[in-house]
Amino acid sequence: MKTEIPITRPLFDDREIEALAQVIRSGWVTQGPKVAEFEKAVSDYTGARYAVATTSWSTAMFLAMHIKGIGPGDEVILPSFTCVATANAIRATGAMPVFVDMDRRTFNLDPNLIEPAITPRTKAVMAVHYYGMAADMDAINAVARRHNLWVFEDAAVALGASYQGKKVGNLGAPTGFSFHGRKIITTGDGGMLTTNDEELAARARIVRSHGVSVSDFARHQAKGALIQDYVELGYNFRMTDLQGAVGVEQMKKLPLILSRRQALAARYDEMLAEMPEVETPYVPPGYEHSYQTYLVWLTPKCRVSLEDILKATAARGVSCRHSIICHTQPFYRKLCGELRLPVTEEAARRTLALPLYPQMTEEEQNYVVATLKDVLVGGTR
Repeated sequence: MKTEIPITRPLFDDREIEALAQVIRSGWVTQGPKVAEFEKAVSDYTGARYAVATTSWSTAMFLAMHIKGIGPGDEVILPSFTCVATANAIRATGAMPVFVDMDRRTFNLDPNLIEPAITPRTKAVMAVHYYGMAADMDAINAVARRHNLWVFEDAAVALGASYQGKKVGNLGAPTGFSFHGRKIITTGDGGMLTTNDEELAARARIVRSHGVSVSDFARHQAKGALIQDYVELGYNFRMTDLQGAVGVEQMKKLPLILSRRQALAARYDEMLAEMPEVETPYVPPGYEHSYQTYLVWLTPKCRVSLEDILKATAARGVSCRHSIICHTQPFYRKLCGELRLPVTEEAARRTLALPLYPQMTEEEQNYVVATLKDVLVGGTR
C-alpha cells in the first residue's frame, strides 16, 4: 500500500501572519520599512556591509552584473551544474555564458578549469555555492585577480553556509540570495544582493526602482513635497513590504532551520554509510554546509537507473529529485554549441536528491531510507 509522507509545515505561522497584518494596517504594500528591516537582518547575519532586497535572485544578480558593466560582447564563466537561472541572468545582460566542468566532490565550479576557458572577451566568473556548499573562493579569486576579472557569487540556495570562518554573502564579491519557496528561508519569492561595495549598493537601490533618485519609503516619509529625479535606466525589481515582513520573521528562525537541516543531514550520513550503492556528500575542512539539498552519488554498485529510482520512490510516496545541467538544455545547446563536460554529465546521470526539510521527523526520514534501500537492493518491483 502506498504510504504518503505528509507535509507538516503550514504556509505561515501565527507570528508571520501577525507581521503581515501589521504591514497591511500600516498602509505599506510596496517597498517600505519592513524591507529595510529585512535588509538589515541579512546584512547583520552575513556580515556584509550592504544588503539590497529585490524581486528574485535573478534580478539581484542581473543588477550586480549590469552595474559592473557586464553586457553584450562579454563572456562570463560559470559551472553548468547549476540552476538554469544562473545562466539566464548572465544572458539577460547580453553577455554569453561559458560553461565549464565541476569538482566531483563539492558539485561546484572546478577552479582549475577557469583559466583554460578565458578568452579576450572574458569579463567575469560566476561562482555558484550549489546546494548549500560554498565554492572554493580562494582559488577562484586567485585566478580572477591574475586575469583582472570580476567575480560574482550565486548563493541562491546557500544562506547560512560558511567558508573558512566567514558567512557566504561576505566573501568579497557581490552575492545573490533567493527566498523562493524551496530555499533556506522564504518570502514566497524574492531575492537579496549583498555587497561591501558602497557604490554598487547605492546604484542597485536606484536601478531596482525605475532609476529614481529617491526611494518610495523616503518620499512617503517626507514632510512636504520631495522632488525626485530619474537618473538612469531602471527596472521594477522592488520587494514588497509584505514579503519583507515575512523575511524579518524568517530570519529569526534561521539558526533553528539550519541546525535542523544539518542534524538531518548528519543522520542521513550515518544511516546511508552502510549502503555501498550510495556515496554521501563531502564537506571539506573549514566549510559549513547549509544543506538546502541533500545530494548523493549513486556508485557503480548501484544497478538501478536513476529514472527507475525516481519512479519507484515516487510510487512509494517519497519525492526524490534529479539534477538539471545547463549546457544540455535546448536553448543553451543552440546558443553555445555542443559541449562535453564529463563530470557534470555523470552527475546528471548518477546523483539523487533525497527529501530534506526542517519539519521532517525521524520517522519520515527512516521511511525515506528504508524505501531507498528497498529500491536499490530489491529493485523497482
